[in-house]
Amino acid sequence: VQLQASGGGSVQAGASLRLSCEASGRKFTGYAMGWFRQAPGKEREFVAVISGRGTTQYADFVKGRFTISREDGTKTLYLQMNGLRPEDTAVYYCAVDGSSSSASSRLEYYDYWGQGTLVTVSS
Repeated sequence: VQLQASGGGSVQAGASLRLSCEASGRKFTGYAMGWFRQAPGKEREFVAVISGRGTTQYADFVKGRFTISREDGTKTLYLQMNGLRPEDTAVYYCAVDGSSSSASSRLEYYDYWGQGTLVTVSS
């Protein structure tokens, strides 16, 4: 499976962005997917995941601000980001767990990764 992330950009604090991740290949429908991010000088971290049935999990620092969703018909994963903060600045990656429909926040469970899209939030 190949993943193509898009939608990043440079915005002011408080703005919104919607990230998209288009998948090609078989491993999308029914599999867990997620968004992760990596800020400069930091390790990649969990942001939000969604199971094959649509159950979601969020990192505490994005709860109430970000919404993950999926559209199986178009094989697209989304991350709606509202109320962006400078500390949200990072490269955002989408990923698929090609072995399970149950969503996990653990990065090592995800087999397929997109190339990342940069989000920069200025104060």
